[in-house]
Amino acid sequence: MGAGAVATLLLVFLILIGVVVIFSFIPVGLWISALAAGVRVGIVTLIGMRLRRVPPARIVNPLIKADKAGLSIGVNELEAHYLAGGNVDMVVNALIAAERAAIPLPFERAAAIDLAGREVFQAVQMSVNPKVIETPLVSAVAKDGIEVKVIARVTVRANIDRLVGGAGEETILARVGEGVVTTVGSSESHKNVLENPDLISRTVLSKGLDAGTAFEILSIDIADVDVGRNIGAQLQTDQAEADKRIAQAKAEERRAMAVAREQEMKASVQEMRAKVVEAEAQVPLAMADALREGKLGVMDYYNLQNIVADTQMRGSLAKMGDQGRGESGPVKPAGQ
Repeated sequence: MGAGAVATLLLVFLILIGVVVIFSFIPVGLWISALAAGVRVGIVTLIGMRLRRVPPARIVNPLIKADKAGLSIGVNELEAHYLAGGNVDMVVNALIAAERAAIPLPFERAAAIDLAGREVFQAVQMSVNPKVIETPLVSAVAKDGIEVKVIARVTVRANIDRLVGGAGEETILARVGEGVVTTVGSSESHKNVLENPDLISRTVLSKGLDAGTAFEILSIDIADVDVGRNIGAQLQTDQAEADKRIAQAKAEERRAMAVAREQEMKASVQEMRAKVVEAEAQVPLAMADALREGKLGVMDYYNLQNIVADTQMRGSLAKMGDQGRGESGPVKPAGQ
């Protein structure tokens, strides 16, 4: 093989590589598909998407879908939404669904809803086909103290105009639960709630609970109503038990104070006895001093001793008489 043939083969190989690179960078197939669908997208526009790191298929395919549905959306709008982090295909699907359901939804609002983190296509579907959400078990107490347990089903429809900045399903459930508690709590008897459960529905629905939310409440239906505990009786029992404990604590405090006073009195008596013993111990010393100083004579001392002995004897006889009466009963007078 000559040098000319080698050069020719090398040139063909380079041309093939160039063609492959060009076709891989320029989505010619996507451009042909757009032309076949009647959507005008220039090659330069597709190359610009590649340079801006935007997958052309993410823009062209939704554009073809929107054009077939009769929507007028520009390439720049879709590309800007993609660069902002939005889901272009989801927005186009939502616009098609809204157009079929005769719901006014411009592209700017749909893009804003998508960028806000909400499922715009699901919101459109929910606007056409309302959704039923069920509240958890709500416990409320009527005025007669009886607990009433309620489960409600709330039928809501998405409000397209309030999807951006509107509260979600959690707020709806919280407000409905609050309305149930208020309605049951204002009832004179739990029997009224059991007899007319639709009273809860009418009262709660009239409060306008969907204000500031992304939904519109269509109806509130009571799915289940059940009677719970007697909260009033339980509270009274607890209060009585608390009063009992308070009374016991006060009684224990009074007993402790009485014991303290008794101990104080015993201490005072012991102190007085000690003083008496101390005083009695000073008597012999005082008598001895009186004898030495001549203030007390010997006969006076003997007379004092006789009086003490006589007093002790009388005390002994009195104790013997008390013991005799205790064993054989009271002594009868003579002649009886």
